[in-house]
Amino acid sequence: MTKFDEATQAIRVDDGTYDVCIDPGYAIGGPLNGGYLMAVILRAAVDASPFEHPVSTTAQFLKAPVPGPAQVKVEPLKAGRTAAFARATLVQDGVAQIESLITTATLNDVEPMYAEKSAYEMPAIEDCAKLPDPKPESGMTLNAQMELLFDPPTIGWLTGKPTGRPESRAYFRMAEPQDPDPYVLALAVDALPPVVFSAGARGWAPTVDLTWHLRALPAPGWLTLLGSGRLVSDGWFDEEVEVRDSTGRLVAQSRQLARVGRG
Repeated sequence: MTKFDEATQAIRVDDGTYDVCIDPGYAIGGPLNGGYLMAVILRAAVDASPFEHPVSTTAQFLKAPVPGPAQVKVEPLKAGRTAAFARATLVQDGVAQIESLITTATLNDVEPMYAEKSAYEMPAIEDCAKLPDPKPESGMTLNAQMELLFDPPTIGWLTGKPTGRPESRAYFRMAEPQDPDPYVLALAVDALPPVVFSAGARGWAPTVDLTWHLRALPAPGWLTLLGSGRLVSDGWFDEEVEVRDSTGRLVAQSRQLARVGRG
Protein backbone atom coordinates (compact mmCIF):
# COMPACT_ATOMS: atom_id res chain seq x y z
CA MET A 1 0.00 0.00 0.00
CA THR A 2 1.41 3.41 -1.01
CA LYS A 3 1.20 6.60 1.05
CA PHE A 4 -1.54 7.82 -1.28
CA ASP A 5 -3.50 4.59 -0.78
CA GLU A 6 -3.23 5.08 2.99
CA ALA A 7 -4.17 8.76 2.77
CA THR A 8 -7.37 7.91 0.86
CA GLN A 9 -8.31 4.78 2.80
CA ALA A 10 -11.99 4.36 3.77
CA ILE A 11 -12.85 1.91 6.57
CA ARG A 12 -16.36 0.49 6.54
CA VAL A 13 -18.27 1.04 9.81
CA ASP A 14 -21.68 -0.18 8.67
CA ASP A 15 -23.82 -0.21 5.55
CA GLY A 16 -23.30 3.25 4.10
CA THR A 17 -20.87 4.67 6.68
CA TYR A 18 -17.07 4.85 6.30
CA ASP A 19 -14.44 6.30 8.59
CA VAL A 20 -11.70 8.29 6.85
CA CYS A 21 -8.79 10.41 8.01
CA ILE A 22 -8.07 13.55 5.99
CA ASP A 23 -4.31 13.75 5.46
CA PRO A 24 -2.55 17.13 5.88
CA GLY A 25 -0.08 16.18 3.13
CA TYR A 26 -2.45 17.31 0.35
CA ALA A 27 -2.84 20.98 1.28
CA ILE A 28 -2.52 23.92 -1.11
CA GLY A 29 -1.46 26.67 1.24
CA GLY A 30 -4.08 25.83 3.86
CA PRO A 31 -7.09 24.34 2.05
CA LEU A 32 -6.93 20.72 0.92
CA ASN A 33 -6.79 19.77 -2.74
CA GLY A 34 -10.24 18.95 -4.14
CA GLY A 35 -9.01 16.04 -6.23
CA TYR A 36 -7.53 14.38 -3.15
CA LEU A 37 -10.81 14.82 -1.27
CA MET A 38 -12.72 13.29 -4.19
CA ALA A 39 -10.38 10.29 -4.11
CA VAL A 40 -11.22 9.77 -0.41
CA ILE A 41 -14.95 9.87 -1.16
CA LEU A 42 -14.59 7.54 -4.14
CA ARG A 43 -12.85 4.87 -2.07
CA ALA A 44 -16.00 4.59 0.03
CA ALA A 45 -18.42 4.86 -2.88
CA VAL A 46 -16.71 2.11 -4.88
CA ASP A 47 -16.50 -0.18 -1.84
CA ALA A 48 -20.26 0.21 -1.39
CA SER A 49 -20.95 -0.45 -5.08
CA PRO A 50 -21.38 -3.75 -6.95
CA PHE A 51 -19.09 -2.30 -9.66
CA GLU A 52 -15.35 -1.63 -9.70
CA HIS A 53 -14.82 1.83 -11.15
CA PRO A 54 -16.07 5.41 -10.57
CA VAL A 55 -16.97 6.41 -14.14
CA SER A 56 -18.65 9.75 -13.35
CA THR A 57 -18.35 12.01 -10.31
CA THR A 58 -19.92 15.38 -9.60
CA ALA A 59 -18.85 17.10 -6.39
CA GLN A 60 -20.19 20.25 -4.76
CA PHE A 61 -17.68 21.79 -2.35
CA LEU A 62 -19.86 23.19 0.41
CA LYS A 63 -17.07 23.81 2.92
CA ALA A 64 -13.31 23.32 3.21
CA PRO A 65 -12.55 20.17 5.26
CA VAL A 66 -9.57 20.22 7.60
CA PRO A 67 -7.08 17.43 8.32
CA GLY A 68 -8.30 14.83 10.79
CA PRO A 69 -11.10 12.32 11.27
CA ALA A 70 -14.18 12.46 9.04
CA GLN A 71 -16.84 10.14 7.63
CA VAL A 72 -18.23 9.37 4.20
CA LYS A 73 -21.94 8.60 4.10
CA VAL A 74 -22.94 6.61 1.00
CA GLU A 75 -26.60 6.45 -0.03
CA PRO A 76 -27.30 4.02 -2.91
CA LEU A 77 -29.82 5.46 -5.35
CA LYS A 78 -30.17 2.76 -8.01
CA ALA A 79 -28.23 -0.24 -9.32
CA GLY A 80 -28.73 -1.81 -12.73
CA ARG A 81 -26.95 -4.44 -14.76
CA THR A 82 -24.19 -2.13 -16.02
CA ALA A 83 -24.10 0.85 -13.65
CA ALA A 84 -24.99 1.97 -10.14
CA PHE A 85 -25.76 5.42 -8.80
CA ALA A 86 -25.11 6.78 -5.31
CA ARG A 87 -24.94 9.95 -3.28
CA ALA A 88 -21.83 10.28 -1.11
CA THR A 89 -21.31 12.98 1.50
CA LEU A 90 -18.08 13.83 3.29
CA VAL A 91 -19.03 14.79 6.85
CA GLN A 92 -16.78 16.32 9.50
CA ASP A 93 -17.90 17.20 13.03
CA GLY A 94 -21.47 16.45 11.97
CA VAL A 95 -21.41 19.01 9.13
CA ALA A 96 -21.58 18.12 5.41
CA GLN A 97 -18.41 19.33 3.68
CA ILE A 98 -18.72 17.88 0.16
CA GLU A 99 -21.79 16.45 -1.57
CA SER A 100 -21.27 14.18 -4.55
CA LEU A 101 -23.20 12.08 -7.03
CA ILE A 102 -21.23 9.08 -8.27
CA THR A 103 -21.88 6.60 -11.07
CA THR A 104 -19.95 3.34 -10.87
CA ALA A 105 -19.48 0.68 -13.54
CA THR A 106 -16.83 -1.85 -14.56
CA LEU A 107 -14.57 -0.79 -17.41
CA ASN A 108 -12.88 -3.34 -19.65
CA ASP A 109 -9.64 -3.01 -21.58
CA VAL A 110 -11.12 -2.86 -25.08
CA GLU A 111 -10.11 -1.20 -28.32
CA PRO A 112 -12.15 2.00 -28.70
CA MET A 113 -14.60 2.34 -31.58
CA TYR A 114 -13.39 5.92 -32.00
CA ALA A 115 -10.66 7.84 -30.20
CA GLU A 116 -9.90 11.48 -30.90
CA LYS A 117 -6.22 12.37 -30.83
CA SER A 118 -4.95 15.11 -28.57
CA ALA A 119 -5.38 18.58 -30.03
CA TYR A 120 -2.07 19.69 -28.51
CA GLU A 121 1.39 18.12 -28.79
CA MET A 122 3.35 18.46 -25.55
CA PRO A 123 7.11 19.10 -25.69
CA ALA A 124 9.42 16.29 -24.62
CA ILE A 125 9.61 15.70 -20.87
CA GLU A 126 13.22 16.87 -20.76
CA ASP A 127 12.13 20.24 -22.22
CA CYS A 128 9.52 20.84 -19.51
CA ALA A 129 10.00 22.74 -16.26
CA LYS A 130 9.24 22.29 -12.55
CA LEU A 131 7.75 24.90 -10.29
CA PRO A 132 10.12 26.09 -7.54
CA ASP A 133 9.82 24.14 -4.30
CA PRO A 134 7.42 26.00 -1.98
CA LYS A 135 8.71 27.50 1.25
CA PRO A 136 8.03 25.30 4.29
CA GLU A 137 5.87 27.99 5.90
CA SER A 138 3.63 28.26 2.80
CA GLY A 139 1.51 25.23 3.73
CA MET A 140 1.89 23.85 0.20
CA THR A 141 2.30 20.19 1.13
CA LEU A 142 0.65 18.83 -2.03
CA ASN A 143 3.78 19.41 -4.13
CA ALA A 144 5.71 16.76 -2.22
CA GLN A 145 3.15 14.08 -3.17
CA MET A 146 3.47 14.39 -6.94
CA GLU A 147 5.73 15.38 -9.80
CA LEU A 148 4.59 17.97 -12.34
CA LEU A 149 6.70 18.98 -15.33
CA PHE A 150 5.14 21.95 -17.13
CA ASP A 151 4.97 23.12 -20.70
CA PRO A 152 7.13 26.27 -20.08
CA PRO A 153 4.80 28.96 -21.53
CA THR A 154 1.99 27.94 -19.16
CA ILE A 155 4.01 28.89 -16.07
CA GLY A 156 5.12 32.26 -17.43
CA TRP A 157 2.97 33.82 -14.70
CA LEU A 158 5.77 32.93 -12.27
CA THR A 159 7.97 35.60 -13.82
CA GLY A 160 5.21 38.09 -14.57
CA LYS A 161 4.71 36.88 -18.14
CA PRO A 162 1.34 35.11 -18.27
CA THR A 163 0.18 34.05 -21.71
CA GLY A 164 -3.07 35.96 -21.28
CA ARG A 165 -5.11 32.78 -21.86
CA PRO A 166 -6.48 30.45 -19.16
CA GLU A 167 -4.29 27.39 -19.73
CA SER A 168 -1.99 24.94 -17.96
CA ARG A 169 -0.24 21.83 -19.30
CA ALA A 170 2.04 19.34 -17.57
CA TYR A 171 3.23 15.78 -17.23
CA PHE A 172 2.09 14.19 -13.95
CA ARG A 173 2.99 11.23 -11.78
CA MET A 174 2.97 10.43 -8.08
CA ALA A 175 6.20 11.17 -6.20
CA GLU A 176 6.14 7.68 -4.70
CA PRO A 177 6.30 5.07 -7.48
CA GLN A 178 2.71 4.06 -8.21
CA ASP A 179 0.93 3.09 -11.40
CA PRO A 180 -1.99 5.45 -12.05
CA ASP A 181 -5.45 4.13 -11.17
CA PRO A 182 -8.90 5.79 -10.92
CA TYR A 183 -8.07 7.35 -7.53
CA VAL A 184 -4.80 8.81 -8.82
CA LEU A 185 -6.80 10.20 -11.76
CA ALA A 186 -9.19 11.90 -9.31
CA LEU A 187 -6.16 13.73 -7.91
CA ALA A 188 -4.70 14.39 -11.37
CA VAL A 189 -7.75 16.20 -12.76
CA ASP A 190 -7.32 18.83 -10.02
CA ALA A 191 -3.52 18.84 -9.76
CA LEU A 192 -2.66 21.74 -12.09
CA PRO A 193 -2.35 25.31 -10.84
CA PRO A 194 -5.60 27.14 -11.66
CA VAL A 195 -5.67 27.90 -15.41
CA VAL A 196 -6.73 31.44 -14.51
CA PHE A 197 -3.13 32.12 -13.40
CA SER A 198 -2.10 32.21 -17.06
CA ALA A 199 -4.85 34.76 -17.68
CA GLY A 200 -3.22 37.06 -15.12
CA ALA A 201 -5.05 36.24 -11.88
CA ARG A 202 -3.41 35.13 -8.63
CA GLY A 203 -4.44 33.73 -5.26
CA TRP A 204 -6.34 30.69 -4.04
CA ALA A 205 -9.11 29.83 -6.51
CA PRO A 206 -11.67 27.75 -4.57
CA THR A 207 -13.55 25.11 -6.54
CA VAL A 208 -17.34 25.31 -6.27
CA ASP A 209 -18.33 22.40 -8.51
CA LEU A 210 -16.20 19.72 -10.17
CA THR A 211 -17.33 16.95 -12.50
CA TRP A 212 -15.01 14.34 -13.93
CA HIS A 213 -15.34 11.19 -16.01
CA LEU A 214 -13.14 8.09 -15.98
CA ARG A 215 -12.92 7.08 -19.65
CA ALA A 216 -10.41 4.21 -19.55
CA LEU A 217 -8.02 2.50 -17.15
CA PRO A 218 -4.60 4.16 -17.58
CA ALA A 219 -1.40 2.43 -18.65
CA PRO A 220 1.64 2.71 -16.32
CA GLY A 221 3.85 5.77 -16.67
CA TRP A 222 3.49 9.53 -16.88
CA LEU A 223 0.09 11.12 -17.38
CA THR A 224 -0.36 14.21 -19.55
CA LEU A 225 -2.65 16.95 -18.21
CA LEU A 226 -4.04 19.51 -20.65
CA GLY A 227 -5.95 22.30 -18.91
CA SER A 228 -7.88 25.19 -20.45
CA GLY A 229 -10.69 27.65 -19.74
CA ARG A 230 -13.31 29.40 -21.84
CA LEU A 231 -14.48 32.36 -19.80
CA VAL A 232 -13.11 34.41 -16.91
CA SER A 233 -15.76 36.92 -15.84
CA ASP A 234 -17.33 38.56 -12.79
CA GLY A 235 -15.13 36.65 -10.34
CA TRP A 236 -15.78 33.22 -11.87
CA PHE A 237 -13.89 30.96 -14.25
CA ASP A 238 -14.22 27.50 -15.73
CA GLU A 239 -11.47 24.91 -16.10
CA GLU A 240 -11.43 21.82 -18.30
CA VAL A 241 -8.75 19.15 -17.99
CA GLU A 242 -8.04 16.31 -20.40
CA VAL A 243 -5.89 13.48 -19.05
CA ARG A 244 -4.01 11.10 -21.35
CA ASP A 245 -1.91 8.13 -20.29
CA SER A 246 1.59 7.19 -21.43
CA THR A 247 0.18 5.63 -24.63
CA GLY A 248 -1.67 8.83 -25.52
CA ARG A 249 -5.08 7.37 -24.73
CA LEU A 250 -7.75 9.61 -23.22
CA VAL A 251 -8.36 8.29 -19.69
CA ALA A 252 -10.14 11.14 -17.88
CA GLN A 253 -11.95 14.41 -18.52
CA SER A 254 -13.04 17.08 -16.06
CA ARG A 255 -14.76 20.43 -15.87
CA GLN A 256 -14.97 22.68 -12.85
CA LEU A 257 -16.43 26.02 -11.92
CA ALA A 258 -14.34 28.09 -9.52
CA ARG A 259 -13.92 31.52 -8.04
CA VAL A 260 -11.14 33.81 -9.22
CA GLY A 261 -8.62 34.10 -6.40
CA ARG A 262 -7.95 37.24 -4.43
CA GLY A 263 -4.35 38.35 -3.95
